[in-house]
This record gives sequence, structure tokens and C-alpha cells, in this order.
Amino acid sequence: MRYLALACDYDGTLAHDGRVSKTTVAALKRFHASGRKLILVTGRELDELSEVLPELHLFERAVVENGAVLYNPATREVKTLAEKPPDTFVRSLQKRGVTPLAVGNVIVATMKPHETHVLEAIRDLGLELQVIFNKDSVMVLPAGVNKATGLRAALAELGLSPHEVVGVGDAENDHAFLSICECAVAVQNALPMIKQRADIVTSEDHGHGVEKLIEKMLDNDLEDYHDRLTRNRLLLGNRETGEEVWIPPYGCNLLIAGPSGSGKSTISKSLLERLQECRYQFCIIDPEGDYDAYEGAVTIGDSKRGPTIDEILQLLKKPEVNVVVNLVGVSLADRPPFFVSLLPRLQEMRSRLARPHWLIIDEAHHLLPAAWEPGRQSLPRELDRVVFLTVHPEEVTPPALDSVNTLIAVGNEPDDTIARFCRAVGDSSPAKLPPSSKNATPEAGAVVVWQRRQKTAPFRVHVRPTRAEHRRHTRKYAEGELPPERCFYFRGAQGKLKLRVQNLILFNQIAEGIDDATWLHHLKNCDYSKWFRAGIKDDELADETAKIEKAANASAKTTRRQIKELIERYYTLPASSSKSSQTDAKKAK
Repeated sequence: MRYLALACDYDGTLAHDGRVSKTTVAALKRFHASGRKLILVTGRELDELSEVLPELHLFERAVVENGAVLYNPATREVKTLAEKPPDTFVRSLQKRGVTPLAVGNVIVATMKPHETHVLEAIRDLGLELQVIFNKDSVMVLPAGVNKATGLRAALAELGLSPHEVVGVGDAENDHAFLSICECAVAVQNALPMIKQRADIVTSEDHGHGVEKLIEKMLDNDLEDYHDRLTRNRLLLGNRETGEEVWIPPYGCNLLIAGPSGSGKSTISKSLLERLQECRYQFCIIDPEGDYDAYEGAVTIGDSKRGPTIDEILQLLKKPEVNVVVNLVGVSLADRPPFFVSLLPRLQEMRSRLARPHWLIIDEAHHLLPAAWEPGRQSLPRELDRVVFLTVHPEEVTPPALDSVNTLIAVGNEPDDTIARFCRAVGDSSPAKLPPSSKNATPEAGAVVVWQRRQKTAPFRVHVRPTRAEHRRHTRKYAEGELPPERCFYFRGAQGKLKLRVQNLILFNQIAEGIDDATWLHHLKNCDYSKWFRAGIKDDELADETAKIEKAANASAKTTRRQIKELIERYYTLPASSSKSSQTDAKKAK
């Protein structure tokens, strides 16, 4: 199950003219009875909401006052999530004749056209308040408080992630909370802006639209709409044509295969960074400690002590925590039994919490060997959102391989990797990959992708580099050695010099020693910005340098200093340079 909760706006969504119809209440009861959770997200105050909605007890939480107050109907606990605006603000509005004027635990609300008076009062009192519109309603709240912040507080109490939530609304103030939900739905009567940004627009208005939404959630978990949910797709990289290649966040199993040292872990870490960016929870099964101390995850187990299943599950209960299961402390013979004991527990957790969202299984041929019968029997019939990494796809148990719908082949012989996979699962091999349009040998970072279920031909993809890869590139440009065709050469006006520059440190050193005529010759030809763009592949550095090159009557001394400072601003030079206190990462501009 993908969706565990439905977050609903009240006025204009569940309710029509302030009331919820009997058929909508019946749909809410069916949803509640299914074990899923209802969350109300409204701008109304709690007292008036309780009067118009006797069925408030159906909701696990109610986010009221547009995100400023959280209410638990089961315990009747009221939690204020922000500070109330000062009384001087309310008195100022009263003096200005603002009416109607409602004051809640936090919210202060009125109607159009009083927004002008509201803004004047905020300005005159120097307050840090925000004005939020909901059709004709004008709501004042502390800065940063909205329906999204209130919904996050509710989900934190329920132990849920926004990725398990469908949100439905109709007006301006709903956009904030709809944008964090995995699936955003607008009822038919919603404002055009909300309908435009929603993933789904119901065919009917108000509560009748919510009824149809609930019906589809109970029927097939909105499976018919999975292809529309593109906001949280995971970018893998670009085809040779420049077209972006995306991995869907749901309904996808990957196999990353290739020889040792070919870059499988680099591809997996690129994918992990995409998961972190989208806040999907992942669990890495790491037999050899390759992900130990991985940034953004908690590691369980080390060389002296193996992890326990209960420790792993306890950590994964928190949706914001990613886990690396380090099996180095488990003997080789015991690793497969440990994994097949863990997997059913993870699947059971997924059935309750829909998490962890992704499982990454490294060295899959060790944990799920083809010849090991317990591994074959332990796999669930429906695996989803699993990444298998292996050197030997033919040595992985066939049920795991058969669940794969996308194969990423890494290394110099992708056709061979794909062929071995096909033999293992009994598939016919696809057509062989055509020669690259760029090089006879694969580029660094290039892989071959075969979308097996779509029956398409394999194609090359240049994978988006990881942050760590960016740092390595930065160090390479600062102090490494570029190939001759990408180096800069100080030649002078007559071409008498041939001073080769392999990196940025050397560029600054040679620039200080060459004569003014040579420096100015290359400056006037814009050679420095051309090299930064083509050789260093840094458009920002090139653009800033071009401004210096175009400055009229600038001296050699001044432009040397300006370009040197520019390089040091964009690139933090390593310890071997005069900037010994700095790291080797590229500075944020």
C-alpha cells in the first residue's frame, strides 16, 4: 500500500456551504474503517469546526487555524504551534473599523477588502506577520506558519511521512500543504491555479469529488494515476540526445550490474542523493562496509558487532532516518540467513507504514545466491522499490532478478552484462547497443539502461554526478592534471611561448610570472574565459572573467589580481596552496 492517509481541506472541499453531506460522511467512515488515517487541514478555529462537523472524531488529527493549532480528537488535546499576534495588533484593527474580526488561539481573520487595513497595521507596528488569502477570507499568522507546517506537525505525531499522504483542497491557502503531499488533488470547484498545479482533478465538486477520490484510494491505491505523479521522480541522468532519464519513485525495481571497480557504487550513491533530496526513506543492506558512515544515514553494525533486526526496525520507525545495515561483523555464512530473516520484517513494516520507501541490496549475489533455496523461498511475491547491486547477475536468485524492470549496466561490456541477466531469467536478449556517437569507449559516468518491461532497446545515459564527485572534480581542476587538449597555453602575441597550464593553481602561478604583453594579449582575445568555459567547464567562472576581459583600459596588474581573486572565490584551493586553512570543495557563490 502506498497511501496511508488522506489530508482534507474543509470549506469548499469536504463541505459545501459550511456543511458536509451524508454521502461524504459515509465515504469518510469507509476510509476510516479501512485502517487508513484521516487528517483535517483547515483555516477554521476549533470551536466553530466542532459545531459544524460532529464527525470530527473520524479524524486522527485536525490542523486548524491554517496550521497554527493541532488538535487530537481522541484525547481532545490542543497544541498551539505558534505565538499569537500581540493584543496591540488586534486593537489597531478594531480602531481601523475592521469587521468582521475573528481572533483564535493564534489566527486573526477578517474578510476582503480589509487586507489594506491589515497590512497597514502590520507595517505601523513593525510586526513579523504574514497575510494569507482563502478566497474572500484574509488570515493573519506568524511568519512561516501555514497548512504545510501544521500538516508536518500532525504527521510527526502519527509517525508518517508526506510521501504516504494524499492531499485534497480547493483554494489559495491549500497550495502549501498540497505541495508536500505525495499526491495533490483538487476538487472540480477548485480555483484554476490549484487545479493547474494538482496531480489529479476530480470529476465532481466539493464533497462528491472527495467521495470519488476515496473510492479510488480504497479500490486500487490510485494505481491508475501513478504515471501522473512526476514531482518526485528521481533524475538518473541524460541520454546522448540530452533528454533527461527519470526513475519513478514507485513501482520500479533496479538492477545495477557490472565488473568490480566499474562504478556501481557511484551510480547507487547518485541515486541515494536523489532519494535524500526528495526525502524518501531508504535502507541499505551493506555486506562489505562500502557505505559505512554514509552521509545522511545511521549505520547499524561494524566489524566487531553485527546489527540486530530490532535495532534496524526501531530506527526505521522514524520517517526522517535512513539506515545502513553493516554486515561486516556477521560471518559470510550467516549473512544470507540474516538477510532472509530481515526481509520479511521489512516487508511487514512496509505494509503498515509504507516505509522504508526504498531498499538497496549491495552484493546481491552473496545475500541472495541463486543456488540457495531458502533465499528463493523467502522472497515476497511482489517486490517493489528495490535496488540490487551485483558483479554477477547470473548468480542472483531468479525470483529477485525477475522482479527487475530496469537494468543499469556499468562498465566496458554492457551487452555482455545484459546477456548474462537475460540468460538467468530466461529472456531473449535485446538488440545490441549501437556504437556511441561520441567515443569508441564509454565516457566516465556513462552507463547503459535497459527498460526491460517496456521492451525498448538499451540506451546510453550519462549519470548525474554525486556531490562527492563534484568535490573530486573541483580538486582536479584546482590541483590535478587536465589532459593536453583541455590545458591552457600561454603563447603570447607572436606564438613564441608554450607555457602549459594543467590546473588552476598553476594558472595563477604562471600568470604572476609572465610579462604584461603576454598577459594582455590573451586577455584581449578573451582566452581566459574561453578556457574556463571549455577546459574547466565552469560557465559561472567564465562569465565573470569575461566581464573583466571586456573592461576598457584595465591594466595587467589589475586584471591579474581580479582573475586570481575570482578563481579563489569560486574554488577553495587545497592545503598545498597558500590557502592552507581551506578545504578542497568549491565555494558557494
